[in-house]
Amino acid sequence: MAEFPAENGPVFRVAVAVPIYRLFDYLPPQSFETESSQPGIRLEVPFGKGKKIAFLVDVVWKSEFAADKLKRVLRVLDLQPLLSANDIRLLHWASRYYHHPLGEVFAAAFPVALRQGKPAGPITEKRYALTESGKTMALQQLTRAPAQQKLLEIFREHQSILAETELSAAGKNWRPALKQLMTKGWVCLASPVTTLAPLPASNRDDTIQCNPEQQAAVTAVCEKLDRFGVFLLEGVTGSGKTEVYMQIIRTVLERGQQVLVLLPEITLTPQLEERFRRRFVVPIALSHSKLTDKERQNAWLAMQQGECSILLGTRSALFTPLQKPGLIILDEEHDSSFKQQEGFRFSARDVAVVRGKLLNIPVLLGSATPSLESLYNVRSERYRLLQLPNRAGNAVEPVLQLLDIRNKPLQEGLSEPLLAEINKTLLKNEQVLLFLNRRGFAPTLICHGCGWVARCTRCDANLVIHVREQKLCCHHCGRERPLIKHCPSCCQDALMPLGLGTERVEKILEELFPDKSIVRLDRDSTRSKGALEDYLQQIGQGRADIILGTQMLAKGHHFPNVTLVAILDVDSGLYSIDFHASEKLAQMIVQVAGRAGRAEKPGRVILQTRHPEHALLTTLVDQGYHRFAETALAERREASLPPYSYQVLLRAEAADSVRPLKFLKTVRHVAEQLNTGQTSIMGPVSAPMARRAGRFRFQLLFQNNGRPALHALFDALIPEIERMKLSKSVRWSLDVDPVDLY
Repeated sequence: MAEFPAENGPVFRVAVAVPIYRLFDYLPPQSFETESSQPGIRLEVPFGKGKKIAFLVDVVWKSEFAADKLKRVLRVLDLQPLLSANDIRLLHWASRYYHHPLGEVFAAAFPVALRQGKPAGPITEKRYALTESGKTMALQQLTRAPAQQKLLEIFREHQSILAETELSAAGKNWRPALKQLMTKGWVCLASPVTTLAPLPASNRDDTIQCNPEQQAAVTAVCEKLDRFGVFLLEGVTGSGKTEVYMQIIRTVLERGQQVLVLLPEITLTPQLEERFRRRFVVPIALSHSKLTDKERQNAWLAMQQGECSILLGTRSALFTPLQKPGLIILDEEHDSSFKQQEGFRFSARDVAVVRGKLLNIPVLLGSATPSLESLYNVRSERYRLLQLPNRAGNAVEPVLQLLDIRNKPLQEGLSEPLLAEINKTLLKNEQVLLFLNRRGFAPTLICHGCGWVARCTRCDANLVIHVREQKLCCHHCGRERPLIKHCPSCCQDALMPLGLGTERVEKILEELFPDKSIVRLDRDSTRSKGALEDYLQQIGQGRADIILGTQMLAKGHHFPNVTLVAILDVDSGLYSIDFHASEKLAQMIVQVAGRAGRAEKPGRVILQTRHPEHALLTTLVDQGYHRFAETALAERREASLPPYSYQVLLRAEAADSVRPLKFLKTVRHVAEQLNTGQTSIMGPVSAPMARRAGRFRFQLLFQNNGRPALHALFDALIPEIERMKLSKSVRWSLDVDPVDLY
């Protein structure tokens, strides 16, 4: 393609957050000094009939368009880029690897307000500190003002200075109490932190001693803090992985560097945050989806400007810029929540490893049930394995037991032997945890008279019964309708629930144990702000006898008085068309089991099943997760499945079934002509859920034993797809290294 020399000076080549695989050329603003312009600054540009925020990628002296055809940049929003050169290199790599438009990748690295073009000025968040009198006054003076007393305790626990976001995280409705404390002269506004100071050499929790295995892991990582390396910390549940993290983090902070800690679930943040704040006398930032846009932007800027030392965040926090990066940690690295499933479909684990390499800092992955990909990387000597084979302190691993429920009477999924064990445990004043990975009352509403089933009109899925809200809900598209009493097909009042959900089990537990406190933890019960923290506090203080919940209970939580764990429906995960299913089920079983017996009291785990001879279950119970992983890797190798091969899934959807199928058939035809690297092309076929949210879904799977050949195929294929007329009539997406085939 011919390029025209820029007659009036340089040209800004920019990325715009639109789903188009190309960059755009603009003239700089009039009388703007382009010599100082650096890649990564934000610009406002005319785009179509409106305006867009763009990111400068390069300053060039030629364009494929004549100068009189180029529009001018409207505004330059940043004089200096907010991202470092290494951060920008990472975004370019991610765009190439995931074959995703560079503008959308750049946008993913910024919080919402900065993505919208808001100024990235200094953080205006207020910080508060105890006055000298506030540090010494007796708390008994506030016995008639419990809110003020609690807030004063929080200030003392967290070394006197707290920001507004930290106060919000510590409790609700703190402003009136703070106002009173300031009126009394016990709290005042604090000066903002402007530099990242090294952690003092002394620390109040230095008395915590590591066992030999923990110390070996700490030493191995700390010896390599000045260079890149990936460490896989495999520790059984309750082995003290978090303590290993904190000992290493302490060393990083003493070097005056920052730490990025990524967690798979928001539910893990409160407990970990509390432990970190008790341990480290440094500013700590949070970043996850339950925070406001302002809170997330403040956290982003605090790390970028070096005002915070530690960031605890979920997947989207991965790209947060660090002024003095020292370490990246991914806790529960196996968790599929680290893979983005919409839009820019990146794996936070894999991108974190590349980021560590670019920054020349270590990356620490931790899990009791490492992913098969990470274990494969250990075998390939890309990662170094560190093991914690025993539980910390005097705790021992729980005993797993398969409970055969064939031909046994069940009360809403609870067998008589399980109920007997629950009674025994409660009589000892110990806690019980019941796991069922299905929220709502029941997954199906069926007519006993004619067999009619309540189905979503927009998805190939049943509507889930939510009794307390008197609704039928689709858990895929969110559609709701009132709970009906008469069958719309035969008009009989023979409608009945089929299957189990957490609401239904909670109801029977309330009937069977009327004098016991029952806490249900799922997405419905923890929807309101602060609800999860309140429930976790209730459990930790022993004010809950039976804990019932979904996957948010499966990992990371430390409930020392839980001695009995039961998985009510382990069979639902045994049979699936997705080859990842057995790995996910094994990880879930081990993680849930790990909630039992984490302190002095021994724990037991009961798995209710109708398939007690199933190889996966017997292997886990008799030989443990590591033996399962070895077997699963051998099976993957025999079948040439990942991690012994590489996959890309091309999805397409539309309001009818004709266009996406025709589009994928056309793509396959073109791909076969371009395919020189022995890539297998499978499909197109319907997605396992063929219709979702009113759209018909199809997919095409590409697989190759070599990653370069697979990526080379897509480098050639994507421009061809963009030229297809059919590509404009469907919604299509690429998923590189998919973690599920749905």
